[in-house]
Amino acid sequence: MDHIRNFCIIAHIDHGKSTLADRLLEYTKTIQVTEGQMLDDMDLERERGITIKSHAIQMEYMYKGAGKRNQNQEDLNSGEREHARTESIGEKYILNLIDTPGHVDFSYEVSRSIAACEGALLVVDATQGVQAQTISNLYLAIDNNLEIIPVINKIDMPSAMPDEVEDEIVELIGCDRSEILRASGKTGEGVEDILNAVVERIPHPVGDEKAPLQALIFDSVFNSFRGIIAYFKITNGTIRQGDKVKFFNTGQEYVADEVGVLKMDMIPRKELQTGEVGYIISGIKNAKEVKVGDTITHVATPCEKAIEGFQEVKPMVFAGVYPIDPVDYENLRASLEKLQLNDASLTFTPETSIALGFGFRCGFLGLLHMEIVQERLDREFDMDVITTVPNVTYMCYTKQGEVKEVHNPSGLPDQTMIDHIEEPYIKASIITAADYIGPIMTLCLDKRGELIDQQYVSGNRVELRFMLPLGEIVIDFYDKLKSISKGYASFDYHIDGFRPSKLAKLDILLNGEPVDALSTLTHQDNAVTFGRRMCEKLKELIPRQQFDIAIQAAIGAKIIARETVKQVRKDVTAKCYGGDVSRKRKLLEKQKRGKKRMKQIGNVEVPQKAFLAVLKLD
Repeated sequence: MDHIRNFCIIAHIDHGKSTLADRLLEYTKTIQVTEGQMLDDMDLERERGITIKSHAIQMEYMYKGAGKRNQNQEDLNSGEREHARTESIGEKYILNLIDTPGHVDFSYEVSRSIAACEGALLVVDATQGVQAQTISNLYLAIDNNLEIIPVINKIDMPSAMPDEVEDEIVELIGCDRSEILRASGKTGEGVEDILNAVVERIPHPVGDEKAPLQALIFDSVFNSFRGIIAYFKITNGTIRQGDKVKFFNTGQEYVADEVGVLKMDMIPRKELQTGEVGYIISGIKNAKEVKVGDTITHVATPCEKAIEGFQEVKPMVFAGVYPIDPVDYENLRASLEKLQLNDASLTFTPETSIALGFGFRCGFLGLLHMEIVQERLDREFDMDVITTVPNVTYMCYTKQGEVKEVHNPSGLPDQTMIDHIEEPYIKASIITAADYIGPIMTLCLDKRGELIDQQYVSGNRVELRFMLPLGEIVIDFYDKLKSISKGYASFDYHIDGFRPSKLAKLDILLNGEPVDALSTLTHQDNAVTFGRRMCEKLKELIPRQQFDIAIQAAIGAKIIARETVKQVRKDVTAKCYGGDVSRKRKLLEKQKRGKKRMKQIGNVEVPQKAFLAVLKLD
């Protein structure tokens, strides 16, 4: 155990942690790096340049740091000299690295990685400085008592300002300047110092090898040949191949067909001991049997209690996901179950819609998460889906004193029954250059935000803290923030309870029929303008039919906006050259009756683009 170090890399999105991880793997000769970001193995991750899924990998490092430093010291006694000589040859250390995502939507992945580690590298970009997600992930790590090693990355860039960034880090975590390492993930500069710091500063795992087995599941993946593979870290005890194990919370029992360690591929081992990170394959076929955060123990000598410190993931944004072809409903269920294994933060329950048929109400951590899930369903499972307007959870209090949790506007009780509705609020932290304070404040105030405080992080950079309703930021807030700050502002948030709010259910009617998939809950002050904009947008997107289509926005029985998609008309009077006007009138009246009859039986197809357009109303 003394020679094991478990650590993760935490950073804001795009601060170069995956590139730095490549250099660490290359330096320790774990793998031959053939292309950038070896740990980001999903096409989607490489295309977007983001880490979506955290990855665990084991490295072996010959540490000879102490010897190098002690050789110059003349005043060592003979015992210390002997120790220095053995140190200079090098000792082998096992380093388990867990690479984590940096985007605010994937902070749950980060919290799981942190639970399996004793230390963290806090990577900060030398060109951008400390950003919002850096601070958020840092607090997560400090709450879990992790040893923090600050690293300034990208020091080879012409625009790097390591001294200013060093000031920010010192102010943020109160460390000595000498503790901050400088490195470049691109050139490999400073990588050896990082590895030495990991060995010297991060404590080794503690635990009792003789105690009953206790291993924390921090991730799982689905393999179509071998079933579900669970990744774990052993807190106490030892696990061997062929052991009978059980999962503490679900109570299910299995045989450990294979255990081993994670390099770029899975390497089987006969046994794994306390402090080690590895995987277990036991032929599990059902997704619901593996819960991230569960504890693995032996059937014969179980541990007394499960490992603590894991929260259930709480999705914040909900949207309906429906197959385009109703026949694909069961395939969509199977695809979502498999996807849930690789992404524990996705939740789903079946629901039906008048407009779209059978589908699922899915819970996501945020809008990027929703986009990624949609993209993965398309690429990995070949599923064509329609996604409805995203919304958040509301608490509805009825006049009878009941409390109802509402994920879907159609689940709202009748307006006359409602006493009041509460909506979730968030505490948002935005770090930006001082030049953009005005536009950002305007944006947040337009979204019904309240400024809590603002403080200068360093030099020209300001941290603004706002209370904002979550429902206002789920649609287009992040995109707008990036565009008004020219990409400089960084954003992070956490939930801060519910508050009463004046909300109204906005329905969209096509020819008098409500389309439940387009209904939204919105603030009463914004309802009229939002309704108007939606009607205008739908008028552009709904194709013309042979009859007039009335698009209306309504709150309860009150129509607040209307647009009409004009009918496509055939010139039935073309054959009447001159002659009496009553001939033309007769033909037009006949056409009018036909159009009226057509309107009664005709149905309006709402294209997929219309559902997506609501997300991007600006």
